[in-house]
Amino acid sequence: MKQGVVDATKIPNFSAVKPAVKKLFWRGKDGWDESWFDHAAAVVGSRRITEYGRRVVDKIVPQLVNGGATVISGMMYGVDQAAHRACMASGGRTVAVLGWGIDYKGITAEDLSIMNEIIEKGGLVVSEWEDQAGTLWTFPQRDRIMAALADEVYVVEAAVKSGSMITVEWAIKLGKRVWAVPGPVTSRVSDGTNRLIAEKKAQMWLPEQQVSQRTTNDAKSDDKNADIYRLLENETLTVDELARKLMRSVNEMGAQLSVMTLSGEIKEKDGKYFIGG
Repeated sequence: MKQGVVDATKIPNFSAVKPAVKKLFWRGKDGWDESWFDHAAAVVGSRRITEYGRRVVDKIVPQLVNGGATVISGMMYGVDQAAHRACMASGGRTVAVLGWGIDYKGITAEDLSIMNEIIEKGGLVVSEWEDQAGTLWTFPQRDRIMAALADEVYVVEAAVKSGSMITVEWAIKLGKRVWAVPGPVTSRVSDGTNRLIAEKKAQMWLPEQQVSQRTTNDAKSDDKNADIYRLLENETLTVDELARKLMRSVNEMGAQLSVMTLSGEIKEKDGKYFIGG
């Protein structure tokens, strides 16, 4: 493992960041490579990730990796760690921007394990501090670094007042493209993303065209979706009706239906789901 310090004042975009970032401490297997940030995407979102959020991360991140992007996130539990894991599982490069010092010893065993895995698989762990503990002020500081390193930001799930919105604010100031994933209007962790889209501060993210054009056979082959697809072949149904027929919770069913709708496998109108012709 290698470890070093980068002069942040020489990194593009960092001159516009306040308070100023003077240094970035890093750890990695192969060292700091500025070319990683020629095409880099920050994937951010709620610590209270839902099943819907996990499934969206598992769609977004592989697409980014396949497109050659470095995936940046903030190493916290929830969307951040889901993004790091999905990137590594896809064979991509991931950069974890810490909300604590690079040498801080007070982190959990799980956080340490993920950080070590990121390094072992060729990624980077980055911080502007050496031994600073994570506090209420360090995480917003971290958010501005993610926005500066990335050339686009993807918000998966976020409340209206959240760290993800700080990342978005900085991304907008720095002229970066922002994408937001629409979510159920009943979900508090989708309030922020839905508002970003409604206020035209972010573009609405939907799966790639090739994903939305999955065939009937593709959808049927997915075990998680097959039962839903079978019922909707015969009639239109609400989330409550589907949950009752398949003996699942309404929350679980709602998350699954949202993903299927986003991917184009099914359609929804006036609260009822059906197979589009």
